[in-house]
Amino acid sequence: MNPSSFSFVFLISLFTLFSSTSASSSTSLSYSHHCASTVPESTPTDSDTTIVPYHRQFLSHYTGGDRIFNNNNNNISSKFSLESEKYFWFLPTGDNFKTNTTGVYKIKAYLNLIHSNFTRNKRTYSKLKFAFDGFWSLYSGKLCMVGSGSWYSNEGNLINVDAVLKLSYAINATIFSSLITGKLESLASPTDTNYFEPVSLLEYGTSSNYQFSLVSGQFDRDCRGGNDFPKNQLLGLNPGLLCSTMNKMQIHVFDLEYLNECSSLNNCTPLGTNDLPSRMSLHPIHCSEEEHKVQYVIIFGPPYQPFDPSTTLVGEGSWDEKKNQICIVACRFLNSTDSLDNTQVGDCSIRLSLRYPAFWTIRNRSSILGQIWTNKTANESGYFNRITFRSRDNSMLQVPVVPGLRYEYTVTEKVRKLCPVDKTITKKGDRYPKAKSNDMAFDMRLMNSTGNRASWSKAMPGSFGDQIYERNSFSISTSRNDKAEVEEKHSYRGPLNISYTISPYQTSSGFFVTPGSRSDIAAEGLYDEKTGSLCMIGCRKMSAGESIDCELLLKFHFPPVNSKDGGRITGSVKSMREETDLLYFKELKVTTISLYRATAKRSVWRMDLKIVMVLISNTIACVFVGSQLFYVKKNPQVLPFASLLMLVILTLGHMVPLVLNFEALFRGSRKENNVLLLGSSGWLEVNEVVVRAVTMVAFLLQFRLLQRVFSARLRDENRRGLWVAEMKALFVSTTLYILGLLFVLFLSARKQNHIKATVSSTSVFHYTHSLWGDLISYGGLVLDGFLLPQILLNIFQILKEKTLSHSFYIGTTCVRLLPHAYDLYRAHNYARTQFDGAYIFANPNVDFYSRAWDVVISFGGVLFAIVIYLQQRFGGRYILGRRFWEVEVYEMVPVTSSDQ
Repeated sequence: MNPSSFSFVFLISLFTLFSSTSASSSTSLSYSHHCASTVPESTPTDSDTTIVPYHRQFLSHYTGGDRIFNNNNNNISSKFSLESEKYFWFLPTGDNFKTNTTGVYKIKAYLNLIHSNFTRNKRTYSKLKFAFDGFWSLYSGKLCMVGSGSWYSNEGNLINVDAVLKLSYAINATIFSSLITGKLESLASPTDTNYFEPVSLLEYGTSSNYQFSLVSGQFDRDCRGGNDFPKNQLLGLNPGLLCSTMNKMQIHVFDLEYLNECSSLNNCTPLGTNDLPSRMSLHPIHCSEEEHKVQYVIIFGPPYQPFDPSTTLVGEGSWDEKKNQICIVACRFLNSTDSLDNTQVGDCSIRLSLRYPAFWTIRNRSSILGQIWTNKTANESGYFNRITFRSRDNSMLQVPVVPGLRYEYTVTEKVRKLCPVDKTITKKGDRYPKAKSNDMAFDMRLMNSTGNRASWSKAMPGSFGDQIYERNSFSISTSRNDKAEVEEKHSYRGPLNISYTISPYQTSSGFFVTPGSRSDIAAEGLYDEKTGSLCMIGCRKMSAGESIDCELLLKFHFPPVNSKDGGRITGSVKSMREETDLLYFKELKVTTISLYRATAKRSVWRMDLKIVMVLISNTIACVFVGSQLFYVKKNPQVLPFASLLMLVILTLGHMVPLVLNFEALFRGSRKENNVLLLGSSGWLEVNEVVVRAVTMVAFLLQFRLLQRVFSARLRDENRRGLWVAEMKALFVSTTLYILGLLFVLFLSARKQNHIKATVSSTSVFHYTHSLWGDLISYGGLVLDGFLLPQILLNIFQILKEKTLSHSFYIGTTCVRLLPHAYDLYRAHNYARTQFDGAYIFANPNVDFYSRAWDVVISFGGVLFAIVIYLQQRFGGRYILGRRFWEVEVYEMVPVTSSDQ
């Protein structure tokens, strides 16, 4: 379906959704003719919104309907692939009525059929909405409705289709009756163009009156098949927090670990298929706090994939306080390969147990451990060997709400021998991050021996000493650790035990690639607050099983928190194995730019200051242009003598940021410095609109001044001489601008010679980007010297006129030089390169900023202002010396009348 057609259908659907009368009510469809045998038609009486076939869907799928979505040539098998997905939503409107038949209700509802395809790295969606009227029987659970929808034929013609929908809802929802099947059938003849083949519907979910039926009675005895752990090694749940813990978890993904003899699929997979999945996810969809029971959907494979009955289980779990574990009874979907109509829930022989370990080590940091087994014997069909699973997060930051978790250090003594304390690397007065502060978390870049980037990773503390590290949302104003640098004094007891999890953002290096797993590095060691040194031993998982390489040595050094320019966290990751070992890898260098809270606070303060300075600069620019407009209103005779080129340059200086969307500058800052923006409490977002509004006002005032000068020039009697002088000034100015541009291109070419010599497309891109940046900066330099055209015009037009008000040319010069003065202050007080993405004022991407350029531009701006002052007082050529002075005296010659 083409986008325009889809949009039209979508608008029609919205209109239908919010219309007080459904589309089907206006049709002449006969309910009795199509549904009398299912639910007899009854006369509506009173409105009723309490009794509806409410069923909260979690899984849904349909087959058929290809003709509706113009997919006649796309045959999709019943085994649902990742390339195509079919699902639906059945939505009662709440517009329900009792009838004169007890237990029969008249209802209205919508059925949305969605078909998504994934091709060429792009997912597309097709949607069809039906509006239905019908009746539902409380006692039989049967639902029958008639209605209509619209779709487009292959020729692009809009076709209205009439259909009948039949579903069955159980009164008492259980794990078996929560599976709903149904049929959507066309009411047209198979030979009609608006006919479509029957659509089979399948959904699974839950309801508010769900009744647990599996985790009762002999459940305790059935769940004893799991390996028991001592209760003191497991964490319990606070009373009344089972459902809140499940809601916090929402979805948990686990790695499956098979026994070594599971090299083949025989008696290994829980799916009854030829697949041996490496991942499993648990989705709690209903929870009863009173009964301590949870309804689950269990999916093998990626957690977000099309509903496939062959890889999905449904189950019920109960919290066992005696063993501190959740035990789950799970069932399969049966008969799903032939037809959706015959699908049912059965074979509830699968058991799962989930436990929360009370302590973690470097080799085991999973927040949840568990096992899957079956109560069948080895000779029965569907039997499989016991499977162990553990949560994939491998991070203490994802722990559910369970008290008492602790970390046990096992390799710190080995670390102490490998990394003796070296206090010679510190300077007097240096202070380093506290172990429990947010400053200990950092992003790092791993570099191989050739200097190429291996990967970006995030290093996050897990514990320090005997405490679990609690990650706070990084907000400068609300962080609990704002006073980490001035914590209470305590006696120094040497390096502190600490643990970390290092997670790669991308796996472009074989060092981080782990088949079937997220290959985080678990590390523990010692951190010395006196020297900023961190030394750890790390473990990385080598396969989806239990193979772990714990021969990694990680060393980091933090810069002082009281350093003026921040600094870099440096370090290395290397293998302690022999070079002949298959798991050996060459040493990787680590580098990153630290972002301490104190530094971030200063950066946020500077950002707020920059915003204020931008607002002030643009505001006073408006004032100075306004003063010139007021000046020429009182002295209209000076208007023709103003340089049009100067005014055009100033007008473009305000217009270009508006045309190029000044917001892009702020958006770039947000992408690279979102942490800082959290501390600015939305100040940047609020004021960017104000900045653009003030810039617009400055542009309009400047444009008005340009328009007035141009009009006065056209009306002036001596306009020919003025235009000649203007053209001469334009020629000289353009010549100077071109020479300056060539010089800038020459410097840029020399700077980028090593990039141009590289043939990679990335290097060419960087060269082009750098060249474009230099051109934009040169434009800023031209704007800084906006008085040059006026100086040249004053020279060529000879006459002495006070064309510009003092407030205009002096004030505008100050506005242009203020960013350069600030840049000198910035370079003197903190590192120029640390927050390149946070430039809002004195942005080096739109002008030349360096100590040399700041001094030269400032000197040039002041010099130009002085020249204008001298020209307007002594004459345009006064600055050229006495020999170039030209003074013309105009005498008034009396005219004698003809009468005399």
